[in-house]
Amino acid sequence: MAGDGDFYKHDRPDETDLEEDRPRGGGPEDPQGRGNWPVWAVVLAILVLFVVFVVIFG
Repeated sequence: MAGDGDFYKHDRPDETDLEEDRPRGGGPEDPQGRGNWPVWAVVLAILVLFVVFVVIFG
């Protein structure tokens, strides 16, 4: 065995940092928010339904 701490380095490449194969995060084309309604849209829809019911049944 090598006693100088070189035992594990003999078969390793010089450049040990690997390129990232799956980048983190997403860009503007990332569909992470698709399928969820924003809060303002839900509140607006409830308000519109309330006004419609008041006008029809009021």
